[in-house]
Amino acid sequence: MSQQRTQFASKFGVIAAAVGSAVGLGNIWKFPYIVGQNGGGAFLIVYVVCVLLMGFLAIMTEMSVGRMSQASPLDAFRKLTGNNRWTFIGAMGFFSAFMILGFYLVVAGWSLEYLVQSVTTFSFNGMSTEQLEENFSVFSTASVRPYIWTVVFIVLNVVVISMGVQKGIEKCSEILMPILFLVILYLAVSAFFLPNSYAGYEFYLSPDFSKISPSVVLSALGQSFFSLSLGIGAILTYGSYIKEGNIVHTSWQICLLDTLIAFLAGLVIFPSVFAYGIEPGQGPSLAFIALPAVFSQMPGGIAFSILFFLLISIAALTSTISLFETCVASIVDHFNLKRGWTLAAISLLLLLTCSLCCASLNPALHLTVFGMTVFDFFDYLTSDILLPLGGLVMSIFLGWCFSKDKFHKALTEFGMPEWLFRIYMVFVRFIVPVVILLVMLQQLGLF
Repeated sequence: MSQQRTQFASKFGVIAAAVGSAVGLGNIWKFPYIVGQNGGGAFLIVYVVCVLLMGFLAIMTEMSVGRMSQASPLDAFRKLTGNNRWTFIGAMGFFSAFMILGFYLVVAGWSLEYLVQSVTTFSFNGMSTEQLEENFSVFSTASVRPYIWTVVFIVLNVVVISMGVQKGIEKCSEILMPILFLVILYLAVSAFFLPNSYAGYEFYLSPDFSKISPSVVLSALGQSFFSLSLGIGAILTYGSYIKEGNIVHTSWQICLLDTLIAFLAGLVIFPSVFAYGIEPGQGPSLAFIALPAVFSQMPGGIAFSILFFLLISIAALTSTISLFETCVASIVDHFNLKRGWTLAAISLLLLLTCSLCCASLNPALHLTVFGMTVFDFFDYLTSDILLPLGGLVMSIFLGWCFSKDKFHKALTEFGMPEWLFRIYMVFVRFIVPVVILLVMLQQLGLF
């Protein structure tokens, strides 16, 4: 007889864990530079619309699949259909989660290194942009430090996951998410008082609608999927730990809170970079080169720098916990293995995978796949192919292949009114597949 599945203990725990999964480097590291590259305020409006429409439906879909099946990705679709025909959807989610952890844990380790550097260099005091570029290059390609910080982050995840769903994941999320919110709120208020910060608010909050183009819309859609951790099974897994409650309300609250934190991240970064004449669309280097240049000049920069990299570290931890749990729960459920041994095995495999990603950033080692570093290949394969493909196939399954009567019964029991179900099915059947396909083609450079 199978053991009863562990459940979240409270509604706040569900929301804290799910928002923690969604809020990560995508919101605080990636979102600001994507906004900077796509024209500021106009992109922001398109992004918010995408999250509140498409993101809301996708969150609700994944959470519903998890709750209906009471299983993690590898078993969820088999339990819903009674056969193995659609198991590959969950398998894609599992492998996506594992590969994302392969490079995500490396970047998370960078945030810990820069948290320490914020203290030891007194917020990078006196360092020029060229010195900061050199500093990041030397560190990210070093033979020891990146590996150490990656191991530290893996250990943090193992400690939380080993304590279980309620005492580990739920309790950790209930503590870390309020701290994250308070830190980002404090930084946003502090940025308001920087000299010349007005230009940052104007760029971020004054939309120039002439800059909205099909590519901007598709970029916003792609960022909304990435930001909400969709298509990797994390929300599905957390949904399987929910027995009661209104899925519609919960999904809406997750989307609102995730969007709020991304919006606040912009209120921290854009006034800061404009106050000191830094280009906002610099790409991934914004957090680790451009912002330290700001911290080195601003009054009270050491406190600002420490809190900012603490913020990134917390966001990365809550996201990696959800990805870790997706991998562990999938193997435990599918193969009926002991949780402790599974956690140990996945941790060792991730240590090897992360080491390959770290090593590939060293030009001397020349570890490449299809002309990309292992780090970049994992990022490309998951973000541009597996995540949207998983969402596409899931929408096709639920819209066209799964019993509409069963789906209707489950969603109405989860709190969805009849009128919303009818709209929802139109989106799942017709709009979501087309939109995801367009996003995929745009990310692959084919549209």
